[in-house]
Amino acid sequence: MKILVIGGGGREHALAWKLSQSPRTTKVYVAPGNGGTALSPRYENLPITDVVALREWAQAQKIALTVVGPEAPLAAGVVDEFRAHGLRIFGPTKAAAQLESSKAFSKAFMRRHGIPTADYDTFTDPALAHAFVDRLGAPIVVKADGLAAGKGVVVATTLQEAHDAVDYMLVDNKYGVAHNEGGARVVIEEFLEGEEASFIVLCDGKNVVALATSQDHKRLKDGDQGPNTGGMGAYSPAPVVTADVHARAMREVILPTVRGMEKDGIPYTGFLYAGLMIDATGHPKTLEFNCRMGDPETQPILMRLKSDLVEVLGAAVDGKLDQVELQWDRRTALGVVMAAHGYPDSPRKGDAITGLPQDEDDAMVFHAGTQLGDDGVVRTSGGRVLCVTALADNVKQAQQRVYDVARGIYFDGAQYRRDIGHRAVKGG
Repeated sequence: MKILVIGGGGREHALAWKLSQSPRTTKVYVAPGNGGTALSPRYENLPITDVVALREWAQAQKIALTVVGPEAPLAAGVVDEFRAHGLRIFGPTKAAAQLESSKAFSKAFMRRHGIPTADYDTFTDPALAHAFVDRLGAPIVVKADGLAAGKGVVVATTLQEAHDAVDYMLVDNKYGVAHNEGGARVVIEEFLEGEEASFIVLCDGKNVVALATSQDHKRLKDGDQGPNTGGMGAYSPAPVVTADVHARAMREVILPTVRGMEKDGIPYTGFLYAGLMIDATGHPKTLEFNCRMGDPETQPILMRLKSDLVEVLGAAVDGKLDQVELQWDRRTALGVVMAAHGYPDSPRKGDAITGLPQDEDDAMVFHAGTQLGDDGVVRTSGGRVLCVTALADNVKQAQQRVYDVARGIYFDGAQYRRDIGHRAVKGG
């Protein structure tokens, strides 16, 4: 069967890699793909991003299954378009994707359905937002209400930082995001103490299957210092998600979300990512929802998945996830993001990448911000360039394997953290 993966990042490279391993797969197309998917004969890049054009192409090519990676096509209604023409596609509808595309929708949904989350308020008026910041004090969290490529959140440790974030997002609208009625809007919420974890599940509208636990590192620099990014690395499993925390997350967050969406007349299908803050007593609160797998969490998670992903996602599209049980490699997978010079504020493009290794069973380099030139040279084309990912018996060995590979790869100005997985090492 022919499969289409929509997107061009590291998550999509990992999805295409895993889907291509199924004996049922004859061809995997990636739209638009990247330098990594262009290099491998396993995949074929497709230079189409328009939703209708993609649907027409998928119909003409008789694509058996489409998997959506990033948030933008979901918010643009790609699932609705494909389904309206009888095509099998895995992902949430445009209405369901509001869980991610509108933070205000998401917070109101959680409040309505009793899902634990931080106290908050929503503002379009800068004066009211500033007054709320002064009343609540710092630390405080300011979020742009809309899609901002994982960068629309400021965890302000001082009042000045919070006021600057309000001006940046609301007055100047530097992210260029707009909520559903147009114009800029921010969600301001209380700061939560604890440890963050990524809790990702598959949904078919009624049934839910949890993926392996994972944890990412958002800050640019070692020791969780520097600005927030889209994610500088991740590992799976996440020791912070104990059996008790897992049960609580399913009972208090995931299942009420799926039931709530169904109750609201917006059944949820696709990957659902709950960003959780787990406090010292093991109680999770929901920081945010994403309507997709995380990036860079996807890379380590899929390296651990032993089940046939084509069969799993096929069952999800057919509403049969209750018949699925996932098989996992017991080893630890760890991924380190190599980012471009100037990331996250002004990543430089066009730097040649050398030293890319061959794929191995226990080590993969997933491409994100890369492009294959006509001259056969792979160059940087985005902020997060590569995710070097490896499997090993424990976190320390996985770190060693990843950093051995990363040290052999070169592009000018490359930056990456040297301590991905440090929380798991500390924890045991």
